[in-house]
Amino acid sequence: MTATSEIAVGTELPPLRIEPISRATLALFAGASGDHMPIHIDIDAAKAAGYDDVFAHGMLSMAYLGRLLTDWVPQEKIRSYRVRFAAITPLHAEPTCTGRVTAIDDGVATVALTVSLADGTVTLRGEATIDVR
Repeated sequence: MTATSEIAVGTELPPLRIEPISRATLALFAGASGDHMPIHIDIDAAKAAGYDDVFAHGMLSMAYLGRLLTDWVPQEKIRSYRVRFAAITPLHAEPTCTGRVTAIDDGVATVALTVSLADGTVTLRGEATIDVR
């Protein structure tokens, strides 16, 4: 974890590289989250909806971004966290989570967050505020 005294505008969080998303990953996340939406776990349902195969839950990528933050600072330092889903994460993709401090105001850092794939596709954009006092 980073000492909050070392955080400044421009600070880059250490990237979090995720192992390839597998069917097992999706099944385990569905069980843990209670999100059993068929397009994430049933190839026939995904194909019926116009997709080539199942794809990752958006909330799985949000959870990975949460891990990026808690690997960087203690959980109790996180004041807010929000994301916007931008693209799907296909099966076998290897997402990378990144963050960069964009502002610090009155002891609170704003961190821009991104999840991207190897081909440059951004699947999630977000922002968190972190108490850096």
